[in-house]
Amino acid sequence: MSAVAEVPVTPPSAASAGWQQRLASLDRGARLRLGAAALLLLGVIAAAFFYGRSPDYRVLFSGLNDKDGGAIVAQLTTMNVPYKYTEGGGAIMVPAERVHDVRLRLATQGLPKGSVTGFELMETNRFGVTQFQERLNFQRGLEGELTRSIQALASVQSARVHLALPNQNGFFREQQKPSASVLVSLYPGRMLDRAQLAGIVHLVASSVPELAPSAVSVLDDSGKLLSQSPDGAAGNGVDAQQLAYVQQIEQQYTRRILDLLEPVVGKNNVKAQVTAEVDFNQTESTVEQHRP
Repeated sequence: MSAVAEVPVTPPSAASAGWQQRLASLDRGARLRLGAAALLLLGVIAAAFFYGRSPDYRVLFSGLNDKDGGAIVAQLTTMNVPYKYTEGGGAIMVPAERVHDVRLRLATQGLPKGSVTGFELMETNRFGVTQFQERLNFQRGLEGELTRSIQALASVQSARVHLALPNQNGFFREQQKPSASVLVSLYPGRMLDRAQLAGIVHLVASSVPELAPSAVSVLDDSGKLLSQSPDGAAGNGVDAQQLAYVQQIEQQYTRRILDLLEPVVGKNNVKAQVTAEVDFNQTESTVEQHRP
């Protein structure tokens, strides 16, 4: 007759009672640390679960103005398409597998309306287009191409180019010369230096026949004239050296504001822009004379 060894089995109630006794034997600090570790573990598990289920997002549109951005968000809400913004808020993102479908559906609604159109306007000319319509499409296309080139600058957020081209025919040429105006909207804390302004003026002037650089005006979105006249003076009577001094002051104060606020609110959570008004009407000079 064989002997059978019996292994004692601890009932579940006894095991739970043992854990309770162990927890009770711990001091308060140890229990707090154990609870914090458990909460942290649960948080990591939950984050991994939700992150694994969240779709991959891709940029739908970027560089939108407020009007187009609001219209697109309203349409996405109507279409039940989830969306989110990039960290800087400069682009709208949707799930990657729906990017192309959403773009096509928004295009049927005419969105975004603020997109720049260039010389592709000339490709859509139909047979029977009048000379006036062809000339108007060429002007709009040239304005769009210049706008695209100016918006390629790192400091420029958006731009608009307006060309005033005199009508010319085969009998005589009007004495009126062409002119152009450029409206630029800069990123906060950015500015255009003299070389960049001269480059914009040269780009526009060289793209239009008989357009003199002095007939090109560059303004910012506050209406301030940025371009300079041929004699080196800006439209407000400030020469190049004084303008550089004003820009230096604006940059210094902008940097000081950022240095003060970034440690408090975060590096990418504050934007500053300074406009300095310096009175150059009065001058102060000191003269030292030495007589033997």
